[in-house]
Amino acid sequence: MAVERTLSIIKPDATRRNLTGKIIAKFEEAGLRVVASRRIRLSTAQAEAFYGVHRERPFFKSLVEFMTSGPVVVQVLEGENAIARNREVMGATNPANAMPGTIRKEFAESIEANSVHGSDAAETAANEIRFFFSDLDIHS
Repeated sequence: MAVERTLSIIKPDATRRNLTGKIIAKFEEAGLRVVASRRIRLSTAQAEAFYGVHRERPFFKSLVEFMTSGPVVVQVLEGENAIARNREVMGATNPANAMPGTIRKEFAESIEANSVHGSDAAETAANEIRFFFSDLDIHS
């Protein structure tokens, strides 16, 4: 199995409810290590750039508004098969379909306010990590 890195974002609904520590604990319990972390407030331009792949989708405007509504915690997670493992720990995008014990089942408020974002593939992870972090920020 390969050690990978993936981007994780703890979204405004979760930071507003002080769930950051509980969410990070779930990642760590699953064998993922936080190797970079930063609490930031995304500007509209940053959110539009980050979610640019969804620009033509009907939910794009509300997604940008939501992601700029409060602080987020961006982090790089590292571990064996980190991308798949992170997605398992997060659970299905729709919390109604998420498995018990996953972050979204336990903490999400809705499909949009679903507490976390995670990269979906190796190339996406590399691009998303570079969006927020330089190599100097990441410490294994």
